[in-house]
Amino acid sequence: MLNLDEIETLLPGLTALRRDLHAHPELAFEEKRTAGIVAQALRDIGLEVTTGIGGTGVVGVLRRGQSDRTIGLRADMDALPFEEETKLPYASTHAGIFHGCGHDGHTAMLLGAAQYLAAGGDFSGTVNFIFQPAEEGRGGAREMIRDGLFERFPCDRVFALHNWPDLPAGSIRTRPGPIMASADKFLITISGRGGHAALPHQTPDVLLAAAELVQQLNTIVARRIPATEAAVLSVTRVAGGQTHNVLPATCEIVGTVRTFAPDVQDRIEASLRAMAEGVALSTETDIRVDYDRYYPATINDAEAAHIALAAAVRICDDVGEADAPAFTSEDFSFMLQACPGAYIWLGQKSADHAAPLHNPKYDFNDGVMPLGVALLASLVHAELPAS
Repeated sequence: MLNLDEIETLLPGLTALRRDLHAHPELAFEEKRTAGIVAQALRDIGLEVTTGIGGTGVVGVLRRGQSDRTIGLRADMDALPFEEETKLPYASTHAGIFHGCGHDGHTAMLLGAAQYLAAGGDFSGTVNFIFQPAEEGRGGAREMIRDGLFERFPCDRVFALHNWPDLPAGSIRTRPGPIMASADKFLITISGRGGHAALPHQTPDVLLAAAELVQQLNTIVARRIPATEAAVLSVTRVAGGQTHNVLPATCEIVGTVRTFAPDVQDRIEASLRAMAEGVALSTETDIRVDYDRYYPATINDAEAAHIALAAAVRICDDVGEADAPAFTSEDFSFMLQACPGAYIWLGQKSADHAAPLHNPKYDFNDGVMPLGVALLASLVHAELPAS
């Protein structure tokens, strides 16, 4: 049985740790200080520790009993490249780098779970505590897997928590099947010759071509994808030209695509490329499309999702199946492609913590840490029962 009072006693230390990490954020594959703190904390409680996995990744291993069952618990460690505006006493000390997604809290909670379980958690089997670099767009999970993560540290199932400001503090949600979208990005480069703005008949107009293409791209989801499928295509940047009387020689269109099914990704990419070819032909420009499917959709194993919900019910009153997946993305998707598991949302919204993720005023809600630690420990007890 979980000792919730004992977990509560960990909160002051975890809060201090979390706020120290918040004040010293590190970007993808640069998490050397963070990884060092994590590794030392795991050694201090007696775990076997391996560092440098997939760059700056750390794995701590805790074994108990005779079972050959294994579980992986993952936390991400990296921060985001933008400026914090919270004015908190523990605000980032590194200009332009900010824990605006709560990975400092995820790291602290997983260390708390390791501390609690190492001190006497009642289970039989092996727990792999996985501290991952570079979740924010750089594919740290993929790099850990390429570095032999699951061969070196086999897991029957793997789980991850993410704080969720859309849900009230003290709540837990997950769902079988899709829970986070795939993430694609595109860069469309339109090239002409450039020339005098008073003589547009002498040069292909790359800005006009861009305007036509942007309009067409925004019809793909509405007219090329069935209404029963969920997808988003957003153009996020159009850049070209420097002054009022020159037609530029080049223009760029940048955007993202989110969906949950590979066949929908295929259809959107094919439509985007076909539209680019058509506009190039009609405007006498050259158009190059660079399309990158950098994160797959995060798909929970159905059994693992139900195990997670059952584990949550043991320690929380506000537990339920998420109504719908989110269109944000997550590179835990790579781990779920390699190993059955589930991604879980931990509510954090309160009067003092209302800012959304990736917002300059965001801060992780330290008050939810005991619940997060308890959920991670409950997952271990569910997957690795002592008898």
